Amino acid sequence: MGNFAKAVTDSDFEKDVMNSDKPALVDFWAEWCGPCRMIAPSIEAVAEEYEGKAGVFKMNVDENPGVTDRFGIRGIPTLILFKGGQEQERIVGMVSKEAIAKVVAKYV
Repeated sequence: MGNFAKAVTDSDFEKDVMNSDKPALVDFWAEWCGPCRMIAPSIEAVAEEYEGKAGVFKMNVDENPGVTDRFGIRGIPTLILFKGGQEQERIVGMVSKEAIAKVVAKYV
């Protein structure tokens, strides 16, 4: 994991994501997922670009079944943008850094 996107777990999801005063992008991923590994540098670049304006988090679906089930994550990578404790947008599958940044930009 890079320096900007932070790991989030079932136990700290409420505090770090749902109660955040900034928009929070969560990347639902798994170690064995090829597209997840391919999208990781884009997630990190967006995290760096929006540091201080939005939170960017990575949640390993194999290690955190509670939140994964709660939001009905069936395919990965899935990116969900939360603001004010509510899901605002969802992206499923491989997308460009620009597409990810465009979603985050709408909510900062």
